[in-house]
Amino acid sequence: MSDPSVPHVHDDEDDDDNEVFLDESDIMHEVSFDNEDLPDADDDYEPEHVDEIDDSVHIFTGHTGELYSVACCPTDATLVATGGGDDKGFFWRIGQGDWASELQGHTDSIASLAFSYDGKFLASGSLDGIVQVWDEFGNLKGPLEGPGGGIEWLRWHPRGHILLAGSEDSTVWMWNTDHAAFLNMFAGHGSSVTCGDFTPDGKIICTGSDDATLRIWNPRSGENIHVVQGHPYHTEGLTCLAISSTSTLALTGSKDGSAHIVNITTGRVVNTVASHSDSIECIGFAPSDSWAAIGGMDKKLMIWDVEHSLSRNTCEHEDGVTCLAWLGALYVATGCVDGNVRLWDSRSGECVRTFRGHSDAIQSLSFSANRDYLVSASIDGTARVFEVEGFQ
Repeated sequence: MSDPSVPHVHDDEDDDDNEVFLDESDIMHEVSFDNEDLPDADDDYEPEHVDEIDDSVHIFTGHTGELYSVACCPTDATLVATGGGDDKGFFWRIGQGDWASELQGHTDSIASLAFSYDGKFLASGSLDGIVQVWDEFGNLKGPLEGPGGGIEWLRWHPRGHILLAGSEDSTVWMWNTDHAAFLNMFAGHGSSVTCGDFTPDGKIICTGSDDATLRIWNPRSGENIHVVQGHPYHTEGLTCLAISSTSTLALTGSKDGSAHIVNITTGRVVNTVASHSDSIECIGFAPSDSWAAIGGMDKKLMIWDVEHSLSRNTCEHEDGVTCLAWLGALYVATGCVDGNVRLWDSRSGECVRTFRGHSDAIQSLSFSANRDYLVSASIDGTARVFEVEGFQ
């Protein structure tokens, strides 16, 4: 698996020991709510200097290394999880600077985090090849083993406690987390499985790989229904994947700078999106499925009209676009290599807000359950919370 800090171009027991109440003697520092200089986490690691302008309302500085992933609980507007290169994950709460619960046990970087649909469980995936499942209070429910390589991504079934994980060993694994039981392993890709998900109806699995193929699977039988490859599809490895809310279309991005729309039922490429000039790093359908957002290392976010097969707007950035998230049907948030988080009006292509504070590349974005806050994770070692209330 590539270093998560570098873009692609580029039975149940409560574990009270995991809960940490922070003071000055802990490895974590206080969460800051103002623009004062942040104290060091320890003697070995210092978050990079923070710009004088800081638009965040909350800063989490508990990690002692680069952050790779952030996930907001879908049912609790204050609960957040972060993971990073210090081999640690944390639960923490927006607005509660004196509390965090450490997710212990991984022996390598935590690059993937995902909450279940009902917010009852969090899954953490690491380069150590282990997936761990936690309850909403930070208690370890159990490890899930099987993959022979680092975990690239995690996705939950849309209506159940079924977890899917893609690995750098070319396989995809599925478990029932209620019983910590292995359900299926999907083999066929020829290289690291870099992206994947269940369809929203939960009936199909789509996975993309560094082998430049998209595979469509039956989750019950493990049958590989379709393999999408060759002309007119990608010529280099896939980096990202999104599935329409109707479970009919898959949108994929690649290192080759192209994006394609695939009919999941037939396995045919039905549309080729106008190409970027560098690797595409992030994609996402709008809630209505009529538009999609595509971000790349060519410093551009493209708003694509899926229904009419044309580009609506191109949003220019100062540096490469690493991650994105839709806020309702109109606005798209982007994270950038320049350390800024931006909010764009998809209709006009205008940047309606720039959120400053990070000093290095943004790796991951997540909206709070009430959509009032946007949380960003950066390789500068911090997570920041920005207010977005009023933009929905």
